[in-house]
Amino acid sequence: MDCLHCKPTFLHSVHLLAIFAEASNCKEVHGWNATLLYAALYISALGDGCMRACMPSLGADQFDHEDPSESHQQSSFFNWYTFGISFGGFIGLILIVWLQNDKGWDIGFGVCSILILLGLLVFALVLPFYRNQIPEGSPLTRILQVLVVAFRKRSLELPEKLEEAQERSAEPDFIEVLPETNSLKFLDKAGINRGKDGAWSLCGTTKVEETKIVLRVLPLFISSMIGYVSNPILFTFTVQQGGITNTRLGKIRVPPAVLFIIPTIFQMVMLPIYDQFLVPFLRKRTGYASGITHLQRVGIGFASIILASVIAAVVERKRKEAAVQMSLFWLTPQFFLLGVSDVTSFPGLLEFFNSEAPRGMKSIAAALFWGVLGLSSLLATFLVQIVNRVTRHGRRGGWLEAASLNNSRLDLFYWVVAVVGLLAFLNYLYWAKRYVYRHDPRIVTNQLSVNQDSL
Repeated sequence: MDCLHCKPTFLHSVHLLAIFAEASNCKEVHGWNATLLYAALYISALGDGCMRACMPSLGADQFDHEDPSESHQQSSFFNWYTFGISFGGFIGLILIVWLQNDKGWDIGFGVCSILILLGLLVFALVLPFYRNQIPEGSPLTRILQVLVVAFRKRSLELPEKLEEAQERSAEPDFIEVLPETNSLKFLDKAGINRGKDGAWSLCGTTKVEETKIVLRVLPLFISSMIGYVSNPILFTFTVQQGGITNTRLGKIRVPPAVLFIIPTIFQMVMLPIYDQFLVPFLRKRTGYASGITHLQRVGIGFASIILASVIAAVVERKRKEAAVQMSLFWLTPQFFLLGVSDVTSFPGLLEFFNSEAPRGMKSIAAALFWGVLGLSSLLATFLVQIVNRVTRHGRRGGWLEAASLNNSRLDLFYWVVAVVGLLAFLNYLYWAKRYVYRHDPRIVTNQLSVNQDSL
């Protein structure tokens, strides 16, 4: 699946601890084979990280956010970008999994390699037609310079006409001209001219404002990271539940992993409908170019994750109390809600970070988004360990340390996950309500309507 840039929550779910490990006939890998395996995994992770950090930024660069006719197309791009990821995940779940199970892992990996090569060739053929933004130095270095210079000048008082002092900076603001804002004023001290030039002694307005933008989105980054903790947990344990349910559909035995197809198909159906019908409908009523704001869209996704956790807890309780084996398809509602989350919060967060980032920090914006997903999986692992440690009493293991799910307290753990998600959601609402967008999307919509009327 990974070869097709599959949906990240699927990939992240396999990184959680194998709580209920079963015996396996696989032979242990030693020596050169183990070295080759781990090298391949690390190289794959490196390539995947580079691609994910750059692809959204490259796609967004093809649209000029200052051009009203292209601004709303950028929002549409992120919906179709998410659709492409879902389509790749669907192919991986159907074709690649079948090849690996029936033809062998070598055939499956071989097909993945061929698909990657074909994708690289197609990308190389159309590369000359792309708008390619030339990088202008390291954005992380610029942020560090502002923080260091502002700290060194922390005892100084801000002059009344700081703009004049900044205009004498020896460093030109060549990335993107950003106006001075009144937030995080302590960083403005980095622009106080004390007679010394150089990037580590004096910072221009644009560099300071870039740093402010990154710091302003950090609370939303952290709250989103916590809000996504439920996703890898639900994906992982729901499949574990599916293994001990009735998986028959008539005379056909359905593998539990088929549940992954539910949110994937839902995304593939809903994303075009959302982009082509729902967004234009909402745009006429709200005045926003994307129908609703990015943070509103993300909030809908986080609310659906909480509801999925609650349903998962109730279903697991009923499963353990049922006199007969519960059908696998009782687990579909929570997967459906996870699909709702990925239609809303996934492209919403991606577009939010990208649209708020200045021109010289688009790659950081994409990295922040993928960082939310990656760190949420890591936090999910910690949450499992913490719950097991807290609920462990003497010889009695923790809630998730039983020999099978039937002897575990997965239902109670789901309630813990729901509470964590609710607290994260309330924290998210606090910061989202106070966040001020760099560009008001309603202005873009009004300009677009004027331009369309003049044609």
